[in-house]
Amino acid sequence: MDQKRELTSVDLVALTAELNDYKGAKVDKAYLYGDDLVRLKMRDFDRGRVELLLEVGETKRAHVAAPEHVPDAPGRPPNFAKMLRNRLSGADFHEVRQHGFDRILEFEFRREDQDTTIVVELFGDGNVAVLDQNGEVVDCLETVRLQSRTVAAGAQYGFPSARVNPIDLDFEAFAAKMCQSDTDLVRTLATQLNFGGLYAEELCTRAGVEKTKDIGKADEDEFRVLYDESTRLFEGIRAGELDPRVYFEREDGEDEDGAPNRGQRVDVTPIPLREREELPADVFDRFNDALDDYFTNLDTTEEEESGEAVSRPDFEAEIEKQKRIIEQQQQAIDDFEEQAEAEREKAELLYGNYDLVDELLGVVADARDAGHGWQDIAERFEEAAGDVPGADVFLGVNESKGTVRVRIEDHTVELDPESGVEKNADRIYTEAKRIEEKREGARQAIENTRGDLEAAKRRREEWEAEPDEPDEAEDDEMADVDWLSRSSVPVRNQEQWYERFRWFRTSEGFLVLGGRNADQNEELVKKYMDRYDRFFHSQAHGGPITVLKTSAPSEPSKDIEVPEASKRQAAQFAVCCSSVWKDGRGAGDAYMVSPDQVSKTPESGEYLEKGGFAIRGDRTYFRDLPAEWAVGIACEPNTRVLGGPIEAVRDQVETLVELEPGRYAQGDAAKRIYRTFRERFADQSFVRKVASPDEIQKYMPPGGSRIRD
Repeated sequence: MDQKRELTSVDLVALTAELNDYKGAKVDKAYLYGDDLVRLKMRDFDRGRVELLLEVGETKRAHVAAPEHVPDAPGRPPNFAKMLRNRLSGADFHEVRQHGFDRILEFEFRREDQDTTIVVELFGDGNVAVLDQNGEVVDCLETVRLQSRTVAAGAQYGFPSARVNPIDLDFEAFAAKMCQSDTDLVRTLATQLNFGGLYAEELCTRAGVEKTKDIGKADEDEFRVLYDESTRLFEGIRAGELDPRVYFEREDGEDEDGAPNRGQRVDVTPIPLREREELPADVFDRFNDALDDYFTNLDTTEEEESGEAVSRPDFEAEIEKQKRIIEQQQQAIDDFEEQAEAEREKAELLYGNYDLVDELLGVVADARDAGHGWQDIAERFEEAAGDVPGADVFLGVNESKGTVRVRIEDHTVELDPESGVEKNADRIYTEAKRIEEKREGARQAIENTRGDLEAAKRRREEWEAEPDEPDEAEDDEMADVDWLSRSSVPVRNQEQWYERFRWFRTSEGFLVLGGRNADQNEELVKKYMDRYDRFFHSQAHGGPITVLKTSAPSEPSKDIEVPEASKRQAAQFAVCCSSVWKDGRGAGDAYMVSPDQVSKTPESGEYLEKGGFAIRGDRTYFRDLPAEWAVGIACEPNTRVLGGPIEAVRDQVETLVELEPGRYAQGDAAKRIYRTFRERFADQSFVRKVASPDEIQKYMPPGGSRIRD
């Protein structure tokens, strides 16, 4: 049985009430271990020393730890820890909140001079963001720039899109959500109602309903009993009626007291679960104590197997990470400067066209006073051409805001008709000033990151101060070729049968194919998809049929296990090649089925277009896959362009460019990538031969793109 490594949303409901018992504790010091564990050392009047641990790496947790369970203080604190100490030293812990039903905790600290909120993201890759009293990010462990949200120094913190909160639903809303599903009861509770797998099974068991019953065959009585059980579950937890357990793996035999032998710890819950009643367990008075016991004794030996990753810290990865963050922060600074300059230009244009703008605002104000609606005003301007002052620059109205849009030179300006030219200009100047203040915050953040980069370099130098002397011949034999600096790179390529499709290889080497059109979609399914392959498709329309091959066409099909990373990369490929990218969205969903679930026979009364297929049975969903892509150049064993999900492409190429949906047409973006590659290779003729803009386009998602920060 796999060990639990992440807290669930239900766990956080129980945990927040207990953590709020520490309100009023004063922060003494902050520490950062590695890049994912934050420790806040506090003092409580009644309890004495309080150690709060926040971990967001492979293990994701938040709890107060016993002093003997706290790791020794690390060496010289990194800039993130220094920033925490500056903001939190002497501050009072005010409260902790769970954001909706998400796996996000907000820790609020108050001090006379400033308030600080620490947002702990216990989902996905995990993150810790430190916010000021205005909700702007002071600093964060990981920078996030998505279409849907941004987490970056100097920017307003963006929460993920809100998920359904089952605590807030009445029965009608609960039943409506259940009816929207197309799968069975337990999966609907886990995904549509966000209970997660374990608690979805627990509710079914407590309610006495069949877990795998198709949602279409379930009736209102079954929905009602599930709703009642979920209500009782949450009412008890929120009332503090907890009975925490740490569960152990059952082993054969019994101990000398007749109790079953216990293996490693596998789960920790705030209440006893019927789904775990066959497992040995320890009982605790407080859920926080159970969490401390569980995570202190969590078996991490698999993560610490012998090898380079354990014996030598991965300094290169840390250095590259800090460099990427600096590039992102510098791009943010440049963007802020560009935005502020644009706002100032708008304000100056208003004064430069004072009479024109003043007359236009007067016409709109008079029309409104006369009782004309916004659409009437817009139509009047469109019909008037040059007969009405300002008609030539009028663009439209925003009825909800009560504003008009005008186009002056290269700028679109939004104006309030109830304000004069001066007040509109002042408002725009104020916005420019606000953006400049954000730029200054980003500049401070980049200096902090540069300090982190230099610290990582120093740690590497200290580690390598007395290296072992390797055999020179062996060292030369194993040295990697620096293809970027080579004055001449040999061109060698062997054309493959699958290159006419969209394709890439996952990080574990599985070939993934996607159709470029309806004909290729048909061909992939009918000719190249074998019984043990995996079929993927985006939830959004306009995506290609995507097939992950588990064997070559000339080989017999085998039933082999496909790693989760490869599945996610294939699903991300399907999302990026769909309308998600074309529409400029930052993320999308995809699903996976087996080949025997794919049919060309439509349901009764339906029609399938060419390249379309009917999917029957359960689907495995991959949610919120980021619209991120990489295009790179491989130099060995073959010289060629490669494109696909970043994690898949990164280790297969000499250099790469990361992309996201953007405003540049595919051809224009390909030219920008081409110029970037030419700057990186000393042998520019090699780039022209293997990575022309036309060739690069073949390995890009359809639609507009931009190079990622």
